[in-house]
Amino acid sequence: MTDYIDVDVRPILRAGGEPFSVIMAALDRLEPGQGVRLYATFKPIPLFAVMADRGFVHSAQALDAGEWEVLFTPATTKQTASPSGTAVFDDWPEPAVTLDNRDLDPPEPMVRILAAAEKLRPGETLSALLRREPVFLFPQLEKRGFRWLGGFSPDGATYELTVRAPS
Repeated sequence: MTDYIDVDVRPILRAGGEPFSVIMAALDRLEPGQGVRLYATFKPIPLFAVMADRGFVHSAQALDAGEWEVLFTPATTKQTASPSGTAVFDDWPEPAVTLDNRDLDPPEPMVRILAAAEKLRPGETLSALLRREPVFLFPQLEKRGFRWLGGFSPDGATYELTVRAPS
């Protein structure tokens, strides 16, 4: 299980400041296998790519008043490979469904993932491969109570998404 360092940048953002240096300083303090639990006044989508480049996958959850909690987990300690090569996560079950949406044009990947997610039993997961980060899918998943983890493959060509049904 990953240990997280809390980084709350909400006061900085409310004061009109730029929290990037604070977040990067927290990364410098991490021990091997540790992650960052970030609290922000908005969903920090631009930070997702920066953190992926540094070897972290993310899971975002909306809080009250439009604020967000984002877990940045080291991919090397959290992520393992299943026999099919699909990414799985240590505390999540292996995907019940695997989708390769890399050859589909929007909005088809989102429609396909949502349809498959609705068929999952409580706690089950699905895995999807995409050409780009599905930023419009995330609010739809969250609205339906699904959790997700995702990030780009090391070569940056494929976004690997794992969705978990509510328990």
